[in-house]
Amino acid sequence: MMLKVAPSVIFLALIFFLTACSIEPVKPWDRDLLAEDKMQLVPDALEETLDAHIYFSKESSFGGAGIGGGGCGCN
Repeated sequence: MMLKVAPSVIFLALIFFLTACSIEPVKPWDRDLLAEDKMQLVPDALEETLDAHIYFSKESSFGGAGIGGGGCGCN
């Protein structure tokens, strides 16, 4: 069974999807706010390293936090 859709509905859906993904550039006066430490993915590299070491020591596995796989070597 084929569902018939009015062309205006398709047009409105297309306009909605094209405008929903618009990209607004960062203003020069906002760049200093985005460069702060609290806006980084890992704000404190030393703390992240220590947490990874503690996790490795307790779980006896490493990895899985980045692009690579876990510590089992099965990837």
